[in-house]
Amino acid sequence: MSDSNKSLAFEERLIKFSENVILFIRKNKESNITKPIFSQLIRSATSIGANYCEANNASSKKDFKNKIYICKKESQETKYWLRLLATSLPNQKVSLRNFYQECHEVTLIFQKIISTMNKTDKIKK
Repeated sequence: MSDSNKSLAFEERLIKFSENVILFIRKNKESNITKPIFSQLIRSATSIGANYCEANNASSKKDFKNKIYICKKESQETKYWLRLLATSLPNQKVSLRNFYQECHEVTLIFQKIISTMNKTDKIKK
């Protein structure tokens, strides 16, 4: 698989993750507790893929690197909200654990991209 195809496959994975989070939230009842968590989760979960799309269309290597860092930060934030939601919706822990696992894998991928970029930068210096 070429780098371009890998990038498109990963982009699709991030879009699916966002869609699945949206569908999950639609199925669950809002309460005073869950409403702000749902709102924050939607923002952070969908931001991961949006920033990755921006990274793939970056105007420079520096811009790309910045967007990838943002992707990683957003995925870390998403894990935070998923954990709070699991406390708020104990009957949904299995589904939320699956989302958390997917988000964790995505975070590791972004970390690998960052590590590779940093190694490349050191070699060039």
